[in-house]
Amino acid sequence: MDQLNLLMEGFGAALTPINLLWVLIGALLGTAVGVLPGLGSSMAVALLLPITFTLDPTAAFIMFAGVYFGGLFGDSTAGILLNTPGNSAAIAGSFEGHRMAKDGRAAKALATAAVGAFVGGLIATTLVVFFAPVLVKMATAFGPAEYFALAVFAFLAISSVVSESVVKGLGALAIGLVLAMVGVDGPSGTVRYTLGMPQLFDGISIVVITVGLLALGEVLHIAGRIHRDPDSDRIMTRGRARLERADVRKALPAWLRGTAFGVPFGIIPAGGAEVPTFLAYGTEKRLAKRRGDTEFGSTGSIKGVAAPEAAGNATAGTAMGALLALGLPTSATAAIMLAAFQQYGMQPGPLLFERSGELVWTLLASLFIGLVVLVILNMQFAVLWAKLLLIPRHYLYAGITVLSMLGVYAISSATLDLWVLLAVGLLGFVMRRYQFPLAPVLIAVVLGPLAETELRRALTVAEGDASVLVSSPVTIILYTVLVLALAVSGLQHLRHRRLKAAEAAGGTGSGGRGGSGGDGGGGTAFSDPWDQDGGPSSSTPETPEAVGAPDTGGRV
Repeated sequence: MDQLNLLMEGFGAALTPINLLWVLIGALLGTAVGVLPGLGSSMAVALLLPITFTLDPTAAFIMFAGVYFGGLFGDSTAGILLNTPGNSAAIAGSFEGHRMAKDGRAAKALATAAVGAFVGGLIATTLVVFFAPVLVKMATAFGPAEYFALAVFAFLAISSVVSESVVKGLGALAIGLVLAMVGVDGPSGTVRYTLGMPQLFDGISIVVITVGLLALGEVLHIAGRIHRDPDSDRIMTRGRARLERADVRKALPAWLRGTAFGVPFGIIPAGGAEVPTFLAYGTEKRLAKRRGDTEFGSTGSIKGVAAPEAAGNATAGTAMGALLALGLPTSATAAIMLAAFQQYGMQPGPLLFERSGELVWTLLASLFIGLVVLVILNMQFAVLWAKLLLIPRHYLYAGITVLSMLGVYAISSATLDLWVLLAVGLLGFVMRRYQFPLAPVLIAVVLGPLAETELRRALTVAEGDASVLVSSPVTIILYTVLVLALAVSGLQHLRHRRLKAAEAAGGTGSGGRGGSGGDGGGGTAFSDPWDQDGGPSSSTPETPEAVGAPDTGGRV
C-alpha cells in the first residue's frame, strides 16, 4: 500500500539520533508542563511553541509529537495524584484514579493511564495513516462555500457545547473574531483596528494570544484566589508503575471501549476530548453497576481509569488527522498546532500532502515514536512527576510569568507584544472570573481569517448571490447537522437549568463552585458526577472546556 511505503519513509527520516532526542525532549517537557497545576496539554504546546522556532520544520514537528502526547499524560498524572486534572479532558479519569491513589494504588493507576494513552493513541494514529488520504480526497471537493460552512460549523458547535451558557460561548467566539480582525485585511488591503500602530499591521500573533489567555490569564486567576484555594492534599507513592496480568485482563476491554468512543470525536469540532471521555466513563460506571463491581466509586476501579484515558488519546490522534488533511482544528490544542504550521509557512489541508508530503509522513511516524517513548518513560518514572508539585505556588507561577514574557519577546523582540500579552492576560483573567470558555476564542482567532476570506471569495464568484452558501450537498449537510447539534445542546442546557432550579428549591443544592476556568483546567479538585444511577447529575463544572462534566461543587 502507498500509505505503508510513505510511512516507512517517514520512519526513515524520523529514526535518526537527533530526531529521537527531540522526541524525548518533547515528551519530557510536555509531561512536565502538563503535570503542573493550572497548566495542561494545550498550555504545554503554547509555552513550548516559541522554543521550536530555532529548529528546522522537521525537528520542530517531531518535538511537537512528544509534547502533544506528553502533555496529555501530564494532565492525567496531576488528576490521579492530586485530583487536580491539568485539562478538562482528564477530569473523567481522575475520579477513579484519585480513589485508587488514596487507596495506595497510585502507581497502578498511573500505569493504567499510561498504557491506556498508548493503546488509544496507537489505534487512532494507525487509522489516520490509512484514512488521511481519503479525507484529503474528500477535502478536494471543498470550495469557498464549503470551507466557510465548515468554519461556521466549528465556531458554533464549539461555542455551544463548551460552556454552560450558550450566550457566554458565543460571546467568547465574538472576542476571538475581533482579535482576528486586527491588522491588514487580506482581500482589500484595508488597515483595521490597529490604533495607528504599524506594529499591528500583521495582526496579533497567535502565540501572544495563546500564551496570554492560557498562561498569563491562569497566573492572574490563581493569584486572585491563592488565599481562598489552599493546596490540595498531596498524595505521593513509591515504587514502579506496573500492571499485573490480571489487571491487564480487566483493563483491556475498557481500553478498547474508550478508544471506540474517542476515535470519531477527533474529527468533530466539538471542543476536544471531554465528551468521549465522559461517555466512556459513564459506560464503565453502568457496566460496573450491572456486574456488581464494588471498587467503582469506593476504592477506585482500573476500568474507570482505562476507558477515559484511551478515549482522550484516541481523540487526540484523530484530531491530528483532521488537522493535517482538512486544516480543521477540532480542539484548542489542535488550534495551537495549526498556528505552529502557519509559523513555518505551511497551511494544513489537502495540498499539504502534496507540497510537504515528506514532512507530513515524518510527523505521522514521529507520533508513533512519541507514543512508544512516552509509555516506556512514564511506566518507569511517572511517579516522579508528582514531585514537581512540591514547588510552592508563588514560585511556580512567578516562573511561569517570566517564561511567558521571555518566550513572547524572543519571537519578535517587540515591546508592544509584551503590552498586548498583558492585555490578553487580563482578558483571560476576566473570562475565567465570569466563567467564559477560552476554546472559542482560540478557534476564532485561527479560523476567523479563513472564514472571512472564503466567504468573500464565494460571494465574489457568485456576484453577490448569498444562495451560493447553501447550494451544494456538503453545505446543506453541514448546516443541517449544525442546527440539530445546536438544538440538542440547547435542550441539554435547558434541562440542566431546570434540574438545578429544582435542586435549589428542594434545598439539595451542592454548594459553592470551585472551577478555575481555562483550557488548562487550573488546580480545581473534582468529585464524581455520576454518583447516583450511572447518569450525569444536573450541573456542569466551571471549567469552560468541560463538556458533560458535572461537579458537586467545592473542593474535595
